[in-house]
Amino acid sequence: MNDLIQKLVEAFGPSGFEDGVRALIRPEVAPYADEVRVDALGNLIVRKKGDGSGLKVMIAAHMDEIGVMVTHITKEGFLRFTNIGGVRPHGLWGSRVQFADGRIGIIGADRQEDRSKIHGLDKHFIDVGASSAADCPVEVGAAAGFVRPFHASGKFLSAKSMDDRIGCFVAIEALKRLESTPHDVHFVFSVQEEVGVRGALTAAHAINPDVGLALDVTMTGDVPETFPMAISLGKGAAIKVKDSGMIAHTGLVKLMRQRATKASIPHQMEVLEGGSTDARSIQIANGGAAAGCISIPCRYVHSQSETVHADDVEACVALLVEILAKPMAL
Repeated sequence: MNDLIQKLVEAFGPSGFEDGVRALIRPEVAPYADEVRVDALGNLIVRKKGDGSGLKVMIAAHMDEIGVMVTHITKEGFLRFTNIGGVRPHGLWGSRVQFADGRIGIIGADRQEDRSKIHGLDKHFIDVGASSAADCPVEVGAAAGFVRPFHASGKFLSAKSMDDRIGCFVAIEALKRLESTPHDVHFVFSVQEEVGVRGALTAAHAINPDVGLALDVTMTGDVPETFPMAISLGKGAAIKVKDSGMIAHTGLVKLMRQRATKASIPHQMEVLEGGSTDARSIQIANGGAAAGCISIPCRYVHSQSETVHADDVEACVALLVEILAKPMAL
């Protein structure tokens, strides 16, 4: 389990630059698929055919991660940058980033007289060891992802891109375990979620599913003085009821609760007041679909140490298999 998770979470793949992640996932899923294709935007779409008696189902887990992009090179050779997705400035100073060619840069910041304040992104820079703009080896428009090795402390798993490589892992593992299904299931490893759920939208338009499930992380309320939320690490899969972008299909929520209870799969109910997932795109594409989300509880989302619990990951895999292996009555 951890070997595959480590490969996924340490891979380079900011939004729009997911090729390397897709190349890792494709050989993992191909032996279990009836059809594998890549669409024009870069989504990896893996189809497992059912017996014809079920529904058309789309499962979405996004391959991309937050990152940065170079906007300007100073005359001294330092790189100014903008965000790719929800990058927070709080933990940037001293962080390392990696470009597609493997080059590492160090993030610094302009002088701050009042150390109780935090610079915005525009006051940070990346140092790649250049002495001038002329000898800088990185160009404007180059993307970089954060660098932080995977770490396992017992069942607590931490990495810079659990969001959403752990969702990709859940999809891969569920596909491997799904011996048969009545449904026509399309596993979509989507692109550009962090910049507007774009990949899932194009895939949903093309697939036109009856039912859609996103697999993504959600925040927790189990650390000191955090925003109150009824989600904790180690207490099971989170069944989303609502987030800021969608209200989940009530019949699908009921079905997930029933399947989890009957199979003794630990689960908890999620209401997320900020943020959304690929399920939003699936829900409103074409004529709409019954959409929901299985969430993996995660501490420190959009940091370089996003942390999940192995038992929750296993619960999410088990719940997804339970849903896909049997008929759905919504």
